[in-house]
Amino acid sequence: MIGPTMTPEILARITAARAARDLSDLARQAVGTTAEDISTTERIQNARRLRQMVNEFVDLIVLAESLAGAEWAEITRALGRGDAATVEGEYADAVEEWSAFTETEADEAGAGTEDLDAWYARHREDHDPDLEKPVADLLNRH
Repeated sequence: MIGPTMTPEILARITAARAARDLSDLARQAVGTTAEDISTTERIQNARRLRQMVNEFVDLIVLAESLAGAEWAEITRALGRGDAATVEGEYADAVEEWSAFTETEADEAGAGTEDLDAWYARHREDHDPDLEKPVADLLNRH
């Protein structure tokens, strides 16, 4: 169990970190296939999968910011959109669902921060933030 500091917002941030890790791994694989002799269909499908993952990542960040109390007007501006009510409506079900997590459910879903931190440590480059536990530190900030 992670502990009493787990909140839906932190869980959304951990989930976004997982999505970023997966996106990074898939992007690295795409670089590796640059010279491979694969079909046009396969190359385009791979690129579309990356785009889908980026969209999912953005949605998780929006969700986390909303759960943290950000105003929908600010979120809407950051998305380059025009109508805050429309954007809020698009995310309303997800915000409600994530807000309803019990502490136990959130703890279980948020387990594994050590794996994310270890992944970050393996892949961190000199220009990246010099943090030892960038994901697990979420649990210590409140």
